Amino acid sequence: MDAAGNLRDIGEPEIDGAFLASGGVARVRDALERGDLPLVDAEGLRIGPPVARPGKIVCIGLNYSDHAAETGAEPPLEPVVFMKAPNTVVGPYDEVLVPRGSVKTDWEVELAVVIGGTCRYLESREEALSRIAGYAVANDVSEREFQIERGGQWDKGKSCETFNPLGPWLVTADEVGDPQDLGMRLWVNGELRQDGDSKNMIFDVAEIVRYLSHFMVLEPGDVINTGTPAGVAMGLPGQPYLRAGDVVELEIDGLGRQRQTVGQA
Repeated sequence: MDAAGNLRDIGEPEIDGAFLASGGVARVRDALERGDLPLVDAEGLRIGPPVARPGKIVCIGLNYSDHAAETGAEPPLEPVVFMKAPNTVVGPYDEVLVPRGSVKTDWEVELAVVIGGTCRYLESREEALSRIAGYAVANDVSEREFQIERGGQWDKGKSCETFNPLGPWLVTADEVGDPQDLGMRLWVNGELRQDGDSKNMIFDVAEIVRYLSHFMVLEPGDVINTGTPAGVAMGLPGQPYLRAGDVVELEIDGLGRQRQTVGQA
């Protein structure tokens, strides 16, 4: 998207790890400045996720003090880390499917971090921030019974198909500015359910990236979901979990807005 809000064809096959690792963002900027990117008519086109085939999706749980409180959990002393299957990623307006046998499918608006450079044993916050390509909106859809009541790790309540709508935009880090100053909101059937701010993270973006780099190598194209504020179904009176036909809308300041209709797997 150019400064006037027009969509442009970047001429690359995909925005993926190889694109980010090879200086793709700089190439697109240069081409835009030269006037080499043709306009795109988006009428009738599907908007897919802004990062194709992430190598991994790393998630941080209980990372907002108000969300930890609503779930009855103590604020963690270190980041709670779990993974989502990369094939959970869908577009921002794609259908979200309630899994077969599910009675507790939940929503979570989250700030997603897209890695732009390899992260291995980073020592400083500055190093961590320098490896970030940009940010996006994520809906970390979760099945709470699968996650909490069925034993084992959280992953099986997080990795059902369609459980990570991403986008609509990958907004570069320089355009976002301070990632700890972003309002985050989510509505279900028009009712505001989450109204938070990234400033309330227990572990901020720089610390999350630095910390994770000591336990795994983060590569270009990897995505980190950084946690959700209060207002999920699990913490609300009556626990109004998602059902087929519900409509979920979510947004983060400067990163765009998603809308999903809920279906049944």
